[in-house]
Amino acid sequence: MLIVFPLFHHILDNSRRDSAKKNDDVRPVRKYWVHYFSTLVVDYLAVVLPVLLVFTVLAEWAYTCAVSLVILISIYIIFKRSRSHLRTGVNRLPSLRADVSSYRVSVVLMTCLCILAVDFKIFPRRYAKAETYGNGIMDLGVGSFVVANALVSRQARNVTSMSFKAALSSISPLVLLGFARIISTSGVDYQVHVGEYGVHWNFFFTLAAISILTTIVRIHPKHCGLVGLFILTGYQIWLSSGLNEYLIADKRNADIISQNKEGVYSILGYWGMFLIGVSLGYYLYVDTSSNGKSRNAQVLKVWVLTASFWILSIILDSYIERVSRRMCNFAYVMLVFAQNFQVLSILTLAGLLSHEKNLILEDAFNQNMLGSFLLVRLLLPFFS
Repeated sequence: MLIVFPLFHHILDNSRRDSAKKNDDVRPVRKYWVHYFSTLVVDYLAVVLPVLLVFTVLAEWAYTCAVSLVILISIYIIFKRSRSHLRTGVNRLPSLRADVSSYRVSVVLMTCLCILAVDFKIFPRRYAKAETYGNGIMDLGVGSFVVANALVSRQARNVTSMSFKAALSSISPLVLLGFARIISTSGVDYQVHVGEYGVHWNFFFTLAAISILTTIVRIHPKHCGLVGLFILTGYQIWLSSGLNEYLIADKRNADIISQNKEGVYSILGYWGMFLIGVSLGYYLYVDTSSNGKSRNAQVLKVWVLTASFWILSIILDSYIERVSRRMCNFAYVMLVFAQNFQVLSILTLAGLLSHEKNLILEDAFNQNMLGSFLLVRLLLPFFS
C-alpha cells in the first residue's frame, strides 16, 4: 500500500508519454513497465526492506547492520566510481539540491514505516514517542517533516508570496484532512493519545496553522532564521515561566483551547522551526551558485551546522529544559535540526563518492511526498 500509491501517478504519466510517442507499437510500453517494476523491486529490496528489518526483527542489531551496510555500499560505490572514471575520465559532482531531495525522501519513508509499524508488538517501544520529556525515533517524525518541507518551501526559494485568498485555498485541504482524521479515528474507535496534540487537534491542523502564520507574516528568507530564533526564545521563556507545567498537567477545562492545549501552544515552536528551516534552505542552496567549488563549500556548511545544532541541543537539554516533542520546546527544535542535518551531511558525503542518478523509488516518493504522508496518516486506523 505504501509503495503502490506514491508510484501510481508517476507510472501513469510515463506510460502515457511512451504511448503517445509509440501509439502504434505496444511492445515498448510493456517493456517499459517490466523494466520499471523490476527496478522498483530492486529498489525496495535495497532501500525499504533493510530499514523495515532494522525497525523490527533486527532492532537489537541495528548498529551492526548499519556498519555492515555502510561497508558494503562503500565498496560498491568505490568499485563503480573507479569503473566510471576509467570509462569517462570525468565525474560531475551532484548539487546539494539532489542531496536535499534524497534526504526528504528518506525522512518521509522512515516516518511512514514507523507510523505503520508502531502498533505491532515487534516494533521496539524505545522507538515510540515519549510521554512528556525525552525522545524516540517517532518523536522526530513530525519535526523532521516540518524541516524537510521548510528547506524547499516557496519562502526558502524566495518565490513571490501568494495572495491571502490563494493561500487559504491551498491550506483548505489540510484543514479538511484534519477533520477527516478526527472522523476516521472516531469512526473505527482508534485509540488516540490525548496528550500528543489534545482532544481534537492533530498534525494536519498544525501544518495549516504554520502556513497561515507564514502567509500573514511575510518575512524575507534572509531574516526568517533570526525571527524564528526570537520566537523560540520567547516561547521557551514562557515555558520555563510555568507554561510547561500547564501543558503537562492532565487537567483540562471545557474551553476549546484547554482541550487542545498541546497542539495550540506547540504551534509557536513549530513555526519557529519552520522559519529557521526556510532561512537555512535559502542560505544553503538558493543563494549559492551551483559550480563544483561552491559544492565543497556547501558540504562544509552542512557539517558545521550539524555540529552546531548538536552542541546547542545538548546545552539546552542539560541546562534549560529537557527535550519535549509534546511542547515543541527549544531543545526539541535543535535536536530535530541536529538529527536531520546529520542525515543530510552523510548524504552529502555519499554524493562525493557516487554520482549515479536518483532511484526510481526516490523519484516517485519525491513527486508525491506530501500525498504519501497524508495517505498513511489517514489510513492508519484501518490498518492497526
